[in-house]
Amino acid sequence: MDFVIVSGLSGSGKTMALNTLEDQGYYCIDNLPLELLGSLFLSPSIALREKVAIGVDVRSSKAGLHHLPTDMKTIRNDGHNVTLVYLHADQQILLKRYNETRRKHPLATDKIGLSEALTLEVELMSEIRFAADLEIDTTYTSIYQLASFLRSRVCDIDQHSLSLMFQSFGFKHGIPASTDFMFDVRCLPNPYWVNEIRQYKGTEEPIINWLEAQNEVIEMKQDIINFTEKWMPSFIANQRSYLTISIGCTGGRHRSVYIAEQLGQYFSSLESDHSANITVFHREIAP
Repeated sequence: MDFVIVSGLSGSGKTMALNTLEDQGYYCIDNLPLELLGSLFLSPSIALREKVAIGVDVRSSKAGLHHLPTDMKTIRNDGHNVTLVYLHADQQILLKRYNETRRKHPLATDKIGLSEALTLEVELMSEIRFAADLEIDTTYTSIYQLASFLRSRVCDIDQHSLSLMFQSFGFKHGIPASTDFMFDVRCLPNPYWVNEIRQYKGTEEPIINWLEAQNEVIEMKQDIINFTEKWMPSFIANQRSYLTISIGCTGGRHRSVYIAEQLGQYFSSLESDHSANITVFHREIAP
């Protein structure tokens, strides 16, 4: 059975995530009491399904949240593929989302305001986040991008391969909250200062041609390729399913976008026994 647990902070997109998985053929259960998790697989109607997803959030008991990582190990030992996806976002964004929807946070009371409830939730969910196989920061992510993430990084991935994502970003907009390796390419020549091509993006030919004429850019790209090629087999050997590599420049529109695109194209072209599912995401530019 392919078993996905969707968890994270309230307002970070768990409902959308479950809807996406349901559209991809998963049998979804939201807010399952974690005390029932062990008996879930004893149900004949569940045992016959190939893909099951459950939503877990702070409404579960504190004891249930604490024991979830151990329960996951037991489920894996029983032969099921288990993926824990953890969604989160910047607290100011979560505050804005709650204020816009006027929904009540599950931890908010007459004595606990929204901001305090969000802070408390982060603390209560810390063990779940630490145990996650895949973290998704939805601070800058639209519902359509989140759905695309889940389809490419969870639904379409071979359980014996590595889901490898290259994401570009701009340091002036903040560093990504969820990443495994981060490369700073602000030292490279910047096409922003070339008036004739400034308006183009790193996916467009004028920027590509200009950057490919810079020796430092080619060297940086090759160094990142060499690093990733060297260590990717070790991650696969240690049963790591997800790896996120972030490339940052100043604004996140030119150099980092070009490098991320080039890395995605290179690793997608490889034919290897250690296959990888490749995703490229540009945080600062529209798809």
